[in-house]
Amino acid sequence: MSNIIAVMKKQLKDTLKNKTVFIQFIMFPVLTIIMNRAITIDGMPENFFVNLFATMYVGMAPLTSISAIIAEEKEKNTLRVLLMSNVKPYEYLLGIGSYVFIACMLGAGVICAAGSYRLQEGLVFMLIMAIGIVTSLLMGAVIGTWSKTQMMATSVAVPVMMIFSFLPMLSMFNSTIAKVAKYTYSEQISILLNAVSTWELEPDSIGIMGGNMLLFILLFSVVYRRCGLE
Repeated sequence: MSNIIAVMKKQLKDTLKNKTVFIQFIMFPVLTIIMNRAITIDGMPENFFVNLFATMYVGMAPLTSISAIIAEEKEKNTLRVLLMSNVKPYEYLLGIGSYVFIACMLGAGVICAAGSYRLQEGLVFMLIMAIGIVTSLLMGAVIGTWSKTQMMATSVAVPVMMIFSFLPMLSMFNSTIAKVAKYTYSEQISILLNAVSTWELEPDSIGIMGGNMLLFILLFSVVYRRCGLE
């Protein structure tokens, strides 16, 4: 536990210096507050911008952040030094993953506060966001572990991030895209967030999100065995 906490503290200091990673945590929460207060259209669903940006935040921030962090530390040999300093690979991954998760959940809390949710609805909102963030973290860890450099990680993470973050929005306007998007966890997050106030939970959503998470875990296992963290 002391090693995990040390990794988290180290990453906190690094994030304050790394504006590329830092902006991932604050961009969508700030956009949510601005758009939610500045734009009002007749007939617009309640919490429209909150749900829209929350879904994009889940598909973007955790994935790009953790992939960039792991790849950067591999490229600069910082990770090799940590592993030689009695920090086990799982301790490093838990430390980095916990740090990104907490940072993203703080952003999710800001997005939730921008919406008009009652207490129970807010708790459900945060639970859904937590599940989505963990799923994105798994995919980001796959990319970061596979990549040898930060540039390589970015070149892979950006198109993957765009697919998961923009598919839910595009599916609202195109039925063909919606048929494909429904098999992604980000689309299911969007569906669940839109149903927070009505308490409607589709069994298919749980199955699809569980399948996505299991797939990313399997991918990480394969990539970790082939590439490792060094």
